[in-house]
Order: sequence, then structure tokens, then C-alpha cells
Amino acid sequence: MNTFDKREEGFEKKFALDEEQKFKAEARRNRLLGLWAAEKLGITGDAATAYAKEVVAADFEEAGDNDVLHKVLRDLTAKGNAVTERDVRTKMDELLAQAVAQVKAGT
Repeated sequence: MNTFDKREEGFEKKFALDEEQKFKAEARRNRLLGLWAAEKLGITGDAATAYAKEVVAADFEEAGDNDVLHKVLRDLTAKGNAVTERDVRTKMDELLAQAVAQVKAGT
């Protein structure tokens, strides 16, 4: 194996690791978002955990995170919470930063 092949293999491994961490951070963000929304919905305990799992599962409906955004927004507004798409998107951004830090720290 020559130097070029080793560098290429190194780049491929780094890319795979980065993608794995991105996936984990987005899943954690979705779980945190689900817990945040559950609190706003008045859901606690095991029901809040179950709701957070529903939010995580919603991410597999279509590409991107609009499916998660729309699920949470739809659920919140259906229960009379005055939130906008921008409010939920802002919370998603905040929670993604938190999730990335947690994944990098291994917590």
C-alpha cells in the first residue's frame, strides 16, 4: 500500500466517523426536542420518553429534518401551544449544538 492509498483510507475513515457522529448528534437532538415538546404538552415520565422516541422515529419518514419539525409543530399547535415554525427551528438549532457537544464528550 503506497502513501496515496493510506491517505485515501484515512480520509474515508474520517468521513465515516464524521457521518456517524452527525447521525448520533441529530438523533440526540431529536430526542431532546421530543422531551422539550413533551414538557410543553404537559407529558411527563415514561409518556414523555415514549413521545421523544416518536419524534426520533419521525426523522425516518423523509430526508432532512422537516419531518421532525412538522411533527413537533403539529403536535404543539394541536394542543393550543402558540409556537411558530421559527420557534421550533430555533430550538432545534440550540439542541443540535447541545447534542453535538454531548456526542463529542461521549455523554
